[in-house]
Amino acid sequence: MLNKTSLEQKLEQAASVVCKQGMFPFPVNDTSISIIKHVVGEHEDALDMICAFKSKASQTAEELTESSGFSAEAVSRIAGSLARKGLIFNQPSGSGIMVYRLLPLMNVGVMEYKFMGELTGDDAEKELALLFKQLMEQVRDQLQGNYDKLVPLFKSAPALDRTVPPKVSESGKPIRVIPVDRKVETPEEFVLPSQSVEEIIGKFEDIAVGHCFCRQRKQVLGEACATEASTLNCFTFGKSARHTVAQGFAKKVTKEEALKIMKEAETAGLVHKAFHPGSNESRPETSICNCCKDCCDTFNSWREGAFPLINATYYISVIDEDLCAGCGTCVDVCPTDAIQMNSSEQAERNAEACLGCGICARSCPEEAISLKEGLRKVFVLPPRLRKE
Repeated sequence: MLNKTSLEQKLEQAASVVCKQGMFPFPVNDTSISIIKHVVGEHEDALDMICAFKSKASQTAEELTESSGFSAEAVSRIAGSLARKGLIFNQPSGSGIMVYRLLPLMNVGVMEYKFMGELTGDDAEKELALLFKQLMEQVRDQLQGNYDKLVPLFKSAPALDRTVPPKVSESGKPIRVIPVDRKVETPEEFVLPSQSVEEIIGKFEDIAVGHCFCRQRKQVLGEACATEASTLNCFTFGKSARHTVAQGFAKKVTKEEALKIMKEAETAGLVHKAFHPGSNESRPETSICNCCKDCCDTFNSWREGAFPLINATYYISVIDEDLCAGCGTCVDVCPTDAIQMNSSEQAERNAEACLGCGICARSCPEEAISLKEGLRKVFVLPPRLRKE
């Protein structure tokens, strides 16, 4: 018979360890504890295993055996179960040593992996989706209540993701790229990241595709996506691909299949967002999301006042006033509201909010928008929703 008090304590302890993972910590409260309980259940061994990561988020099997107190066999079994639940990344290092890394609640962790695979439509999925929605509302309230204190923390954070623009417009013509007019100054150790999805896909032998976790989670809550696009276009590469396939979150695809899905995503007007290990753009990509304006967690959490937009990009849009007909198409498709119509009824771009995603250039019927090269970090604070 489980001791209720002991179980509650272990749930809270496990939640506190998980909530510290990732770029930004999440609050340890009834909601985050409920998420851990929902995902892990009343399995004390699993909760103890999570707590073993308190001092070190990534551990070898030998280290985890020592920190957890479990046998090597138990470590493999329990950690493997937690990996299938989206809480642990368990893949061997380049030297072949198995490494276990505890994942965060979000970006990229439990939330993403729990809604990346095929959904069943049961009540448990809806309950978990509601818990994550509630948690994001609480994060928003926490940020809004401490807005000025948190701004310095956000400004020092690295880019969460990187936009990769399409190369052709809706008509099939190449999008005009304006070369940078001076040498881009980058650190000597920095390697310029791949600037097309074709180049990224070409680098990997292991490619997997799963469902868009943002759109799937919103569908569970009955919030239909305005974009009539397939949800099967969330990509992982290399070690991440091997992990998602092994845990049943995604399926392996060929390079040809991946390119076909990417092109379908572009046709649907989705934004390519690439992710790198440790947010280091000079390292090979781990994944690519194909994001819509209305469902993407990154766009929504910014728009709703919970998190800033922090993005890396190599492009910025340039609007030719002489060609702009003032149709407003670019205003409608821009995911960050970086384009507005000015007093002359022409499109005007706000450089600070432009991700260089190229969706405006791809959609412009007059071909009035080009992409100019230039390595940038885009940082846009979330709107301040509360008055002091």
